[in-house]
Amino acid sequence: MPAREQVVAEVTAWFAAHARPLPWREPDCTPWGVMVSEYMLQQTPVARVLPVWTAWLERWPTPAALAAEEPGEAVRAWGRLGYPRRAQRLHAAATAIRDEHNGEVPTDAAALRGLPGVGEYTAAAIASFAHGRRHVVLDTNVRRVLARLEGGQAFAPASVTRAERERAEAWLPDDPAAAATWAAASMELGALVCTADNPDCGRCPVRAHCAWLAAGRPAWDGPPRVGQTYAGTDRQCRGVLLGVLRDADGAVPRDRLLAAWSADPVQAERALASLLADGLVRSDADGLRL
Repeated sequence: MPAREQVVAEVTAWFAAHARPLPWREPDCTPWGVMVSEYMLQQTPVARVLPVWTAWLERWPTPAALAAEEPGEAVRAWGRLGYPRRAQRLHAAATAIRDEHNGEVPTDAAALRGLPGVGEYTAAAIASFAHGRRHVVLDTNVRRVLARLEGGQAFAPASVTRAERERAEAWLPDDPAAAATWAAASMELGALVCTADNPDCGRCPVRAHCAWLAAGRPAWDGPPRVGQTYAGTDRQCRGVLLGVLRDADGAVPRDRLLAAWSADPVQAERALASLLADGLVRSDADGLRL
């Protein structure tokens, strides 16, 4: 058995035994449920997504159900997952699915990319995990696994390269169902074992094949990896203002809303202006609301 096929088989066997029991992986999960999970999981940990995903699918089990609501309700239900424009785009995507795809999540990656908020990765993930299609699904975890396993490097480059895509394609099984399983399995391996910090190589099912481990786990010698800051940023300010509107029964007067970020009135004004420009907040005679 060629080395890649053996590694794929060992990782997928590990996945069958150790994968987290996530609801969007269950056989009865609809393509819409998978799609919602992919929007929510962008830059957000699974533990935070789970309760919101569950409540969302109970309230809006189909794209048409969400499309029938006002966009502000999607933002409200998004809660504190962060990056609330994802909720806005998911509502727009649900509307497009209702109006242009007979209410069904497209199976084709190109059609998926035509939906608001769906880029290359998200289209591949939905087509793979919801419809069992054969696609390269390159998230941060998969990129790191392949960088270590074959490339012998601690991390992948900051941006996806052509060489990475070609390497990922070479690892992808020919059978669509096997390819979809490999995509999920390699992602899970990166999330649980081959983590960015403190990887647990002793638990790795393919440690005997890992070029990075064989080389002694050399330190990353590429550009410095810079973490995102949050405290005091416009993003935090926007989140505070949205939180006030989310918890309000109706419109909130402008002065009362801005007072929620009293430490920097100029920043509060700037954040509010951006929320209005993004369509996340609307203004009427009574004040401001989602």
